[in-house]
Amino acid sequence: MTISIENGHLKATINEHGAELISVINQQTKIEYMWQADAKIWGRHAPNLFPIVGRLKDNQYEYKQRTYHLNQHGFARDSEFTVVNRTPSQVRLRLQASEASLAVYPFEFQFDVIFELLATDIINIQYLVTNTDVKILPFSFGGHPGFNVPLQSGETFEDYQITIKPNKIYERQVLNGPFVDPKRLTSLDTHQSLPVKRSDYLNDAIIITLNEQPVQIEIMHPTHHHGISMNIDNAKYAGIWTKADVSAPFLCLEPWWGIADTIDATGNIENKMAINKINPGETQRGSYSIRFF
Repeated sequence: MTISIENGHLKATINEHGAELISVINQQTKIEYMWQADAKIWGRHAPNLFPIVGRLKDNQYEYKQRTYHLNQHGFARDSEFTVVNRTPSQVRLRLQASEASLAVYPFEFQFDVIFELLATDIINIQYLVTNTDVKILPFSFGGHPGFNVPLQSGETFEDYQITIKPNKIYERQVLNGPFVDPKRLTSLDTHQSLPVKRSDYLNDAIIITLNEQPVQIEIMHPTHHHGISMNIDNAKYAGIWTKADVSAPFLCLEPWWGIADTIDATGNIENKMAINKINPGETQRGSYSIRFF
């Protein structure tokens, strides 16, 4: 089932399956900003990632001397959420531990995703992870929204550019296959806008370290001056990704509170790189907003 929220300027549609944002339309220009999940290219719109981000070595991890299997990005994106609160401009969806989740992730939890249309052209997405167990909860979470690039006919993918602020040199994580290689750290200089090129994604995503500091990432057509601008409040990393092996007309901007396994990961989830841990009864918050222009 889908839910729509609107504010007179934007109409956003969310699927209860995965709490996935599947459409954002400017009601004046009729521009659709979200990638429409062509299954021949990439069959998702904006999956929510929980309780892991990225891939685990052998798609498994260990906890208290037991081995559990989890596929890439976890199970939230393929789970049914429940609507717990709704207004014309806001909706809150919730996923809780179930028999199925406990078989692959032996923790009681509550994972809320809140969508709210704020100003005329902004949607805010907030994640709340609550530990409803009696033991420490280890987890990662994040977003993976894909945006149409180009946004209008007569434009090309390569017409667009990416701007990252603050303008500085960011630490860049490098992947070896699907895993982080800590020995191959490099950097990304964002003092100038970055041209959008498919070749930049031949080795998967561009990943920058944020250290929970605010950042703005913008995709824009430099002469038509439309695009999207994402403000990330407190994430550990941000990924930029598209499928480089096909002419995929989309780009993903991905705020992550966690990351894939390293190539030398032990498999112990409690020692996983960038894992979050909260005590029973505690809640961790992460959020980002997107301006559509």
